[in-house]
Amino acid sequence: MTEAPWIVTTGDDSIVATAIHAGHSLRPEVEALTKLSDAERLREEDPFTDQWTRVAGNSVVVDLSRFELDINRPRERAVYVTPEDAWGLDLWKSEPSADLVERSLEIYDRFYDDLGRLCDRVVETHGHVVVLDIHSYNHRRGGPDAAVDDPELNPEVNLGTESIASSWSPVVAAFTKTMSELPFYDDTLDVRTNVKFRGGAMSRWINARYQDVGCSIAVEMKKIYIDEWTGVLEEGIAASLGNILDSAAETVRKELASR
Repeated sequence: MTEAPWIVTTGDDSIVATAIHAGHSLRPEVEALTKLSDAERLREEDPFTDQWTRVAGNSVVVDLSRFELDINRPRERAVYVTPEDAWGLDLWKSEPSADLVERSLEIYDRFYDDLGRLCDRVVETHGHVVVLDIHSYNHRRGGPDAAVDDPELNPEVNLGTESIASSWSPVVAAFTKTMSELPFYDDTLDVRTNVKFRGGAMSRWINARYQDVGCSIAVEMKKIYIDEWTGVLEEGIAASLGNILDSAAETVRKELASR
């Protein structure tokens, strides 16, 4: 069996942090067929989110690009085939074969097996598990020189919580409160719930499988920390967001200890 295109880190912690869209690599047969440039793919990926997984003792960082396999979509839609699947982008030189798609979907199944084993171990050790499913999203879709997308519809941090059982509301509330109240430069972050995103397939899978012993919060950071058109990182902003996320994770640990 070939090496899995993700890195799993384990530690003595009740929290798991994931960066499942941080990757940029493609298997050779997919790379030969893709019509997208590196820059086009990077624009829709979640660069740097792997660094934020350090807030947890357990982490999963995926190296594979979402343009081969989107782990955060249901299995039947995990491989983008048509432009409608992927922001209208012209994806392929020719349509990928069923065999190619199936080879990618085998990776999908393997990922969920590995994630389940990790979460099972955390539950066995700590009695519960909270997954911080870390992503980022674009807000300059009109072009590099266009105005930013409407801030009313694009919070700086969007928390996807729709599929979380109500019994985990205190944990979600504690995380949200810390994220929204800590200083961010001369202000605080605009943190809202289920505005732009409500949580993808991975969070829904965790929230269904572990609803009695855990939950997954989808954390979508607006790309205020990076130029989404050039990929240039604003290191200070990225570090500040990471510090706030770290504090929010610690708040979750304290809430879990009181359950």
